Order: sequence, then structure tokens, then C-alpha cells
Amino acid sequence: MSQELKAIRTIEDRIISGGHISQKEALLISGTKGTQVFDLFASANRIRNHFQGSRIDVCAIVNAKSGRCPEDCSYCAQSVKSSAEIVPYQLLCKEDVIKKAKDAKSGGSRRFCIVTSGKRVSEKEVAVISGMVREVKKIGLLPCATLGLLNENDLRELKKAGLVRYHNNLETSERFFPNICSTHSYREKIETIIAAQRSGLSVCSGGIFGMGETWQDRIDMAFLLREIGPDSVPINFLTPVKGTKLGKRKPLEPIEALKIISIYRFILPDKQIRVCGGRMQTLGEFHPFIFLAGASGLLSGNYLTTLGRGFSEDMQLIRQSGLTVG
Repeated sequence: MSQELKAIRTIEDRIISGGHISQKEALLISGTKGTQVFDLFASANRIRNHFQGSRIDVCAIVNAKSGRCPEDCSYCAQSVKSSAEIVPYQLLCKEDVIKKAKDAKSGGSRRFCIVTSGKRVSEKEVAVISGMVREVKKIGLLPCATLGLLNENDLRELKKAGLVRYHNNLETSERFFPNICSTHSYREKIETIIAAQRSGLSVCSGGIFGMGETWQDRIDMAFLLREIGPDSVPINFLTPVKGTKLGKRKPLEPIEALKIISIYRFILPDKQIRVCGGRMQTLGEFHPFIFLAGASGLLSGNYLTTLGRGFSEDMQLIRQSGLTVG
């Protein structure tokens, strides 16, 4: 039995008993190779089942404001630095957003997230979006939002309107972040997350993988998330988009992508590990392994500027995996 396999089984038992994995141990098991990766997946699956049960949390999003973003995030087609062909538009009207929300609900989604481009929406837009949140809640969905680096007053207004969860990704480790964005700081992201928590909101925060980061970067971000304490941790895989700075990067290998899911389950055993953007493009035929690797959530439907996967296909996958939507 290899050192990695022994470590996997020992750490699994410790986590299920209420203990934690160390950064050194996480880096060790990230080196698992060959057929032993399936032992890693199996352990992550048992940890998921112990802490999260058999329910898979499904969310959907609407790109409510597209393009013309002054930020320089190197992965994003909506950035001012991007020459990618997208359709920019101002904030959608409430009717269009609610139509998307109703489609998401009929497709089986439990949560619905209103997403806008830009560093942050204006106070006027916060008021308009608050009206959208009220309507999303009325149709029986849990309203979420991704509106940039908001302050506590804005977040409290949204909470009052019925917002349940606020999303703001760290994206990567603090060390690697300057390679990805220079127009806002890592600290601003953390301050936004703290402001959301102070406002009484649940927080969704994770990152994008495959941007050139190391395993140490991935693990460093996971341990910071463990300290911050979001309820949901989205895992996105870079989909290289022509016209962006990272448009020529080679996508991650499927097994490496699945290992990221599993390592995050070990580090964040009781959180919703939600697989989001790039899952089909990166995983291909390995896509059905996401739950076996430890995932407990999905972003279903289309993403911001790239295609996702249909609700009916995702619901079928959940059922065929012996799991339930909840």
C-alpha cells in the first residue's frame, strides 16, 4: 500500500470522526496517481455522504448585465481587456429575469442567482435588483446574487428584500491572484464576504481552476475558505475563451479536475462543494464521476458567456447516481 493510499484512509477516518486534514497532508494526497485516484474518490464520496447525505443542491443563474466590465480578470470574456465576441447589455428588466427564474424552477433548480458584470452595481441598481429578489422568492426559489464588491448597507438592503445567499469568488490563492487580476485586490474580496456574513447572508465562494495555479495555490485557497466559512464552495474549471488573456491555455485533464473536487471535500467536508462552469468542457466522458469524487451541488443550465448543460440531463444524472435533488 502506497504512502498516499495509507494517508487517504487514515485522514478519511479522522475527518468522519470530526477531525481535520492538515495542509501538508492535503498536498501529499494531491499527488495520488494511477488507479489509486479511485481510492481518493471513494473516500471523498464517503465523506460527502457522511456530512451531506444523498441530496444534491442545484442552482441556476441569469446573466442579468453583460459585458463592458472595467476589470481586467484574465479569464473573463466580459472584461474590458477581452476581445471575445459577446453581446453586451445593460441590466435586464424584472420580467426577463423572472422568466429565467421560472424556467429554472420548472427544470428542478432550488436556487436562482442574479449575476451582473462589473466591479459592483450602483445603489440604483441594488434597488432594482431587490425588486427582482422579491419576485424570485415569491415563485418558490431561494434567491442568490453576484453583484460585485458591495458594501454592508447594500447587502442588508438585499437581505431585507429576501436574498438568501451572496456569491463572491476568491478565484485562486492570494499568492497567485495578481496573475489573474490587477484592478481590485484580494482583500476587497474578503471584505465583501465578511460584509455579507455580517448582513446575515449565507455565502458562496470558491474559484476557477486551470489558470496556471499550482496544487499549493489550490490548497491554500481551500484552507482560507475553511477559515472564512462559506456555506457553498463553487468549483469552476477554466474554459479558455478566444480573445481573453487565458484563451490559449490547455484545459485541465479530467482526472486532475476530479481530484480537485475530492481534495476540496477532504478540506471542507461539511460544505456544499458545487461543480459549476467548465464541467462538461473539462470532464467530458468523466463528467458522471463528479458525485463519486465528492461533489454535493451543481450549477445547472447555461453560464455567463458559455454553454452549460440542460436541466433534464442533470436531473437524470442525479437520479442515476442514486442521489436526490434537494
